[in-house]
Amino acid sequence: MKVLTVAQMNAVDCATVERGIPDIILMENAAHREVEYIVEHFAPVLKQRIVVVCGKGNNGGDGLAIARILHTRFQPELLEVVLAGDPAEPQLKMLQAAGLQTQRTFTPQSHTATLVIDAVLGTGLSGPARGAALDAIRAINSQFPFAKVVAVDIPSGLAGDSATPVGEYVRADATVTFTAPKICHALPPARGLMGDLRIAAIGSPAELLEDSQLELITPEGIASIFAPRDRDSNKGRYGHVLVIAGSHGKSGAAAMAGTAALRAGAGLVTVACPKSVLAAVAAYSPELMTEALTDRIYEMAAKLTLTAIGPGIGTADETREMVRKLYSTLEKPMVVDADALNCLVGSEWKKPPAPRILTPHPGEMSRLTGLTIPQVQADRIGIARTFATERGVTLVLKGEGTVIAFPDGRVSINTTGSPAMATGGTGDILTGMTAGFAGQFPTDLDRAVAAAVYVHGLSGELAARHLCEQPVIATDLLRYLPEGIRAITNVPH
Repeated sequence: MKVLTVAQMNAVDCATVERGIPDIILMENAAHREVEYIVEHFAPVLKQRIVVVCGKGNNGGDGLAIARILHTRFQPELLEVVLAGDPAEPQLKMLQAAGLQTQRTFTPQSHTATLVIDAVLGTGLSGPARGAALDAIRAINSQFPFAKVVAVDIPSGLAGDSATPVGEYVRADATVTFTAPKICHALPPARGLMGDLRIAAIGSPAELLEDSQLELITPEGIASIFAPRDRDSNKGRYGHVLVIAGSHGKSGAAAMAGTAALRAGAGLVTVACPKSVLAAVAAYSPELMTEALTDRIYEMAAKLTLTAIGPGIGTADETREMVRKLYSTLEKPMVVDADALNCLVGSEWKKPPAPRILTPHPGEMSRLTGLTIPQVQADRIGIARTFATERGVTLVLKGEGTVIAFPDGRVSINTTGSPAMATGGTGDILTGMTAGFAGQFPTDLDRAVAAAVYVHGLSGELAARHLCEQPVIATDLLRYLPEGIRAITNVPH
């Protein structure tokens, strides 16, 4: 699903009008989508006591249209329209023609409302709300003790192009936005301030959105990774993944990454690790093949489908040399994580001979870029995109709202995940899942990486739902992986 900036959204609206759909029709369509949401979630509407708060311009115009439709279709117990600005004139005239008047202040009856429609400010806000709009935001938040709040396009006070609140904002229970999500709908923390979010089509042709290089990962977009296999399948068709991981005291990292690759569906997985941890890895999962970590590793990596490297390997000089040699010379895809990323810090970053998938958390990204963690977190999309395009890699910047940046400038945003995943080993599980999916689909690596990130987060959500947050450990993600896959593909139990 494409994500648009405010400027891109405005351009799409203009192009839609040029194709013959007038502004007033787009506004009417938006109002109908909002009313449809209200009917679905607040039936019977005629029993509701509704206050619609309208600001200036098109957002206020949307609110007026919503009020008119509610008035003409449902005649709710109470319907008041309060103006916190000067909304679109055509909609104001249509509202008045329908017999519904507006007012500038709330009445004593207003505060008994069961539903408040927030149509004060739209996505174009660039600074804190002020004046009448700020007064309206404060009133919506404080003066309606019995009401649910549904925002039109965006909770007023948030900015469409910002993931961070710029001032006071409406605390919405739900938000209905139109055509495509904007930055605020896609990235935390603003994403978490929308309540229940619905993206509704209002008539703009889908092809007008195609120029955007930013998108949300959706189940529909990754479902092909989980399609049923052919009846005559064999393990040789699903990739042989090499996992280079583990060291003294960190056999678990190797075992988890290798097992995750198997659970993701790789046909074969070999874990290469120091001799001292071979037995522990083999005992953890008998399905894993093991290999002592020697100079033979270069020959093996060249023969297998894909190599994942990093979990628990340390950063000793000989390890750093191995990582850099594999990274710069291996003509097969690589997933690079954890200590392997640290081994690459300060390297020359020549264009690799085959796809490279790097999966840093913000701390590792800080070391890779020389930026502070707050700087990384302040511009996750921009920093990930710059790194990926300059170095010709796929960059998975982990965290809430994991960002996947591709070498051509495209960026995908993940919406799954849970605080329960803040526990040791979940990154090793992601490394293995990514390698497992990519090993099966070496010609569709972008989708495979997106699928790994999405289902990894979804498995964490399911683990938290079943177990609650605190008891979740990394291997629980593998326990709930099948349920996550079923949720994506709607495969019955």
